[in-house]
Amino acid sequence: MIWVLPLLGAAAVTVAGPLAERLRPAVPRSGKDGGEYRFVRLSRGVTCYRWDGPVNGPVAVCVHGLTTASHVWDAVVRVLVLMGFRTLRYDLYGRGRSDRPDGVQDRAFFLTQLRELLDAQGVDGRFTLIGYSMGGAIASAFAAAHPERLERLVLLAPSGLGHLTSRAGRFAERVPVLGDSLMLLLGGVLLRREIRRSATEPCAVEGLPAAQMAETRTRGFLPAVLSSRRHMLREDMEPCHRRIAAQRIPVLAIWGESDPVIPLSAMGRLAQVNPAARHEMVEGAGHGLPYTHPKHIHAALQSFLREV
Repeated sequence: MIWVLPLLGAAAVTVAGPLAERLRPAVPRSGKDGGEYRFVRLSRGVTCYRWDGPVNGPVAVCVHGLTTASHVWDAVVRVLVLMGFRTLRYDLYGRGRSDRPDGVQDRAFFLTQLRELLDAQGVDGRFTLIGYSMGGAIASAFAAAHPERLERLVLLAPSGLGHLTSRAGRFAERVPVLGDSLMLLLGGVLLRREIRRSATEPCAVEGLPAAQMAETRTRGFLPAVLSSRRHMLREDMEPCHRRIAAQRIPVLAIWGESDPVIPLSAMGRLAQVNPAARHEMVEGAGHGLPYTHPKHIHAALQSFLREV
């Protein structure tokens, strides 16, 4: 009869996870700097976005990562504005103040959101596309699908060429139902532990750790993270990078030397697939490049722009 206990435990988890998710508060639509953000309804729901910089400047579009929202770009956007760029950033579905629609969060899901936002904002010329972490995979997929629209591609610790994950994360990704429920019960706890651990690093974005922790407690966030891990993050982006190389899109990739999420082997894969891509490795940096090392990003961008 001992075998009954694990079954009862699993049954309890499958009930408790969805219940905990229903009790979480809905995504807020107000808050710090709320006046600078705008909302547009796209085919899968409302997307929160923000423009910064001179109206007539060249456009740069910033795509954030798996568990961050667009405020992760604050320090980098300040740099881009100083360089004369007109920047557009937005919250991916399931994050920040954008809607949290159900469904598979794969390449088509994220590319549709980006294309519809660009159309809604009248961005029809060539622009610079900047992607961080999972946003790097999304940006690479967009560049491969629409090379004619890109002036250049900038990748910060991009996923899609290899990444590391915890044992708990792998279990949640690979086990349906029970993995979902465990994510809903414990995913926020584990994410907040990681945020506290990384809070000892320098942070150039005011209030970022607190905002990240608060988001783990909002409805729809954890299912979005899990779906992205099961789909978008499991895609191998090498074919996209081969097409980017064939189309001769200028690429700058910036990597953290001590990144616990994206191994340096990913830099090696990109160098093999696209020998023309430029690489910068930030000594001692982890995964949080946009908010821990914006000055290094600034220097790398300036050098890159002089050459292309």
